[in-house]
Amino acid sequence: MKRLQLSEEWFEGAVSVEKRGDGWKPWRLPYQDFDLFPPNGIGNHGEFCGAARIRFQTNTTSIVLHCSAVQSDVKIDCMSNGQWIGTGSIAKGGKAVSWSNLLSGDKLIELWLPQRAAMIISHLEIDDEATAELVPDHRPKWIAYGSSITLCSDADSPTKTWPSIAAHRADFNVTSLGYGGNCHLEPMVALMIRELPAELITLCLGINIYGANSLGPRTFKAAIIGFLRIIREKHAETPIIVCSPIYAVEREWKENLVGFNIIRMREEIAEVVEMLQRRGDQHLYYRSGKDWFGEEDAYLLPDNLHPNSEGYRLMGERFESRILQSVGVRTKIKQ
Repeated sequence: MKRLQLSEEWFEGAVSVEKRGDGWKPWRLPYQDFDLFPPNGIGNHGEFCGAARIRFQTNTTSIVLHCSAVQSDVKIDCMSNGQWIGTGSIAKGGKAVSWSNLLSGDKLIELWLPQRAAMIISHLEIDDEATAELVPDHRPKWIAYGSSITLCSDADSPTKTWPSIAAHRADFNVTSLGYGGNCHLEPMVALMIRELPAELITLCLGINIYGANSLGPRTFKAAIIGFLRIIREKHAETPIIVCSPIYAVEREWKENLVGFNIIRMREEIAEVVEMLQRRGDQHLYYRSGKDWFGEEDAYLLPDNLHPNSEGYRLMGERFESRILQSVGVRTKIKQ
């Protein structure tokens, strides 16, 4: 087989791509500024691949991906012309995964890297007589910020997360900033989002703040206002949809250590959006997470917090109708 040398331009869905020895490591934060995202790069989640993927055009019938030894079992999905071809697995300590029997002829390949693991990709191999070239993703860019419910660790594979499903159905180029346990409205994250190109930004807020007692009734609204104002400095007309938590079982009414419950958090998130709308922000929207994934879906929450794979599938399939179209955003992007 023939070896393909990669560069950072071959990667989509990452915030930055670091040259690491003979390989490339996608990041979901600017890796040069790692120390500005405590603790340890957003709780070590900044180095997870999330929705990062390798994208290229080729006529090969087989592909081998080579990487540095992985630190845990990982899954990687191969998509061809937008269709799922297969999920490849690498066991802990492994360094390669392959796909064969691809259809002949030119095709657009996307290799979706594991959502909850860091990887250093060294190179790809294709058929000896095949050709390959990178193909930038020019679809509308979507930044999806949230918690582990956006990261979707329990999804069956990288293309089965709700942001991946939603991006495929709505034809977006997604960057998933789901930081499990670490969605706390940090100013540096707002500054990072401010600098990223985006035609759509979604912010799923509240559940990590509730769980970690990191903000209370005195500071929660102020943090949301500051976060949004920072992003607006360079995204004056970008649609921003602020989503409150999906149905949260006992957390709905049970107060945490700082006197918050999810019902009250939803009210305060909605109040912030309404206030900024009154002040002239015509491109800001609020959606209740309960309208997206409600009490009737609680049977898909095995731990009473995180959806299972079926729950994430429903969230992805419902995203366009219950989130985008419900506030008219999709029409605006198509124009």
